[in-house]
Amino acid sequence: MSAAPSNPAPSTTKWAGVPLIDRRAERRASLVDAAFRLFGDGGEAALSVRSVSRECGLNTRYFYESFKDTDDLLGAVYDLVSAELGEAIENAMATAGDTLRARTRAGIAAVLDFSSADPRRGRVLFTDARANPVLTVRRAATQDLLREAVLTEGWRLHPGTDPVAAMVGAAMYTGAMAELAQQWLAGHLGDDLDTVVDYAIQFVLR
Repeated sequence: MSAAPSNPAPSTTKWAGVPLIDRRAERRASLVDAAFRLFGDGGEAALSVRSVSRECGLNTRYFYESFKDTDDLLGAVYDLVSAELGEAIENAMATAGDTLRARTRAGIAAVLDFSSADPRRGRVLFTDARANPVLTVRRAATQDLLREAVLTEGWRLHPGTDPVAAMVGAAMYTGAMAELAQQWLAGHLGDDLDTVVDYAIQFVLR
């Protein structure tokens, strides 16, 4: 039996009647999903134009329709997973009540639960984001956004807080949250999420 071609051409009927902009969007989404699976399971070494194209059954020429290189694609993977994390945090906090303790607890729990529910998410967001240059830049930008969100939340719940104190607190929280997630994913904090979050709240709101 002959081996399947490494870059199979998509069926001509698959895109029949589909507007060009929708075809491109679907192919781009397929490439991002494929890259998430490959990178999440095998790291940077598993990611190449050929491997991603093969994973989602597209000819390599379609890769360059959406991305200039694998770094560009990996950035898109991070953006997608980061957006999903943001949605998970928002949903958790929306149902947590309106006290600082309840909302902070919900936010911390959401980060840890989302990242460990699928280890590939944690690898993209935290583990490999410390070493991979593309993910490092993305992670820094995300932490800036998180810091601003923490400031906004703090001022909403506690108007009149000294601005410098608020910024110091937000900076310390965002840095500590990244390290907490790293340690949780590494298995250094055990496997009881509620206990870890309870201890985190004690320190954050001390």
